[in-house]
Amino acid sequence: MKTITKYLASIILIVSIAMANAQETTSTNNNSEKIEILKALKEKIRTEEREFLKEEVEAINTRFETNEITEAEANRLKKEVAKKRALNIENRLAIVDNKIALLERNSDVSMVSNDDDPGFRISIGSSDFSIGRWKNKPRKYDRRTTSDMVLAFGLNNAIVEGEDFDESPYKIGGSRFFEIGWAWKTRVFKNSNFLRLKYGYSFQINGLKAKSNMYFVQDGDQTMLEEFPSELKKSKLSITNLVFPVHFEFGPSKRIDRDTYFRYSTSNQFKIGIGGYTGFNIGTRQKLKYSMDGEKVKDKIKRSFNATGLVYGLSGYIAFDDTALYVKYDLSPMFKDQTIKQNNISVGVRFDMD
Repeated sequence: MKTITKYLASIILIVSIAMANAQETTSTNNNSEKIEILKALKEKIRTEEREFLKEEVEAINTRFETNEITEAEANRLKKEVAKKRALNIENRLAIVDNKIALLERNSDVSMVSNDDDPGFRISIGSSDFSIGRWKNKPRKYDRRTTSDMVLAFGLNNAIVEGEDFDESPYKIGGSRFFEIGWAWKTRVFKNSNFLRLKYGYSFQINGLKAKSNMYFVQDGDQTMLEEFPSELKKSKLSITNLVFPVHFEFGPSKRIDRDTYFRYSTSNQFKIGIGGYTGFNIGTRQKLKYSMDGEKVKDKIKRSFNATGLVYGLSGYIAFDDTALYVKYDLSPMFKDQTIKQNNISVGVRFDMD
């Protein structure tokens, strides 16, 4: 038994030594490859900074050609950006040279990088530190399109054909909507930001809570409200749509000029958006909460409920800064092929988070 144990221990020792040698060889080979990558990166840095300088000079020339600045001011700005780019090349090359020297000097150094970007994580033994990726691209002189996240929520209800709104079968306070999406905004005119086109996509969830212990029942191609046999604590229908809104947005803005670019800002300004949306239904679900035989029951019923597949409507907002009063109205009926037509309507707040 002792002989077998000694034999196994010897094998483990030999394998461990072999693996350590292999790892050391691999580490050395990897370092050699990384040194070659870093040397190639030096030329990439020179080319990149020259391209950035070219873009900045073109922006300055554009300002001179449009009489925004004088020739003397244009020449001064060109000298400044040329000096900045020369220093950038010098500093960035120094960083790469230091990394090369570090690799050549230490056999137990490893660098982790997924590309030839000058941002690396360097590990020496059990310690590591990182140098972030280089973000030095000049801003575009005139950026006509921007994007932001859209978030909206508020009260939801329906306009029922032949009935006054105050006779709606749905709870006004309990029925709500939620919307989240992404929008792009493009300046329509070249030299004015008074009119913008705003477009994107959104997920809309329209919720309806029925009054008087009623719930939704689908009977063939008809969807109707019926009284539930037990006392309901909650009855809510949620209709989820994926829509593609388009709005014409107009209002004042402030122009901000910099040396190599300019922007229009609508911060702390009033704006009005008028437009609409089209899309399709992606899901309908009813939630019921009630008690039966002394036990609490929660039902989640997923079915079509004859919800309209193609949805479209009108929407608009009045905003100050990034906060708006928001209204949307479905021109498409809530349920298709119904005896009594119902159209969803929502009122709430909207945030366009730049």
